Amino acid sequence: MIFHITPREAWMAAQSTGQYEADSLKAEGFIHCSQHHQVLEVAHRLFPKIQGLVLLAIDPKLLAVDLRYENCEGGIEQYPHIYGSIPIAAVKAVFPFAPNADGQFVFPVSTDADWW
Repeated sequence: MIFHITPREAWMAAQSTGQYEADSLKAEGFIHCSQHHQVLEVAHRLFPKIQGLVLLAIDPKLLAVDLRYENCEGGIEQYPHIYGSIPIAAVKAVFPFAPNADGQFVFPVSTDADWW
């Protein structure tokens, strides 16, 4: 699984089209994602104190577009980038994802955690 953080409203809007497209797809040509171990660092760096987020768990095998592991900012860490729309069927779970009272994000606990 790979993961993507997005506002709940953007995910809800995707339900009507059958595909999710982040703003970065139009602006940069891809959708930024994270591997499991990268999610919290990305959340703390890019979404501090932001409420109303969801975390999408995406099955890469169900994507019909290119998935590349890259670092576009010059670091050594490789992040998954999806070069096209994400079909709703590729999203295997959607978790509410908000910082706690201390401003810290915590990875959602799922009873199905074995699949990632």
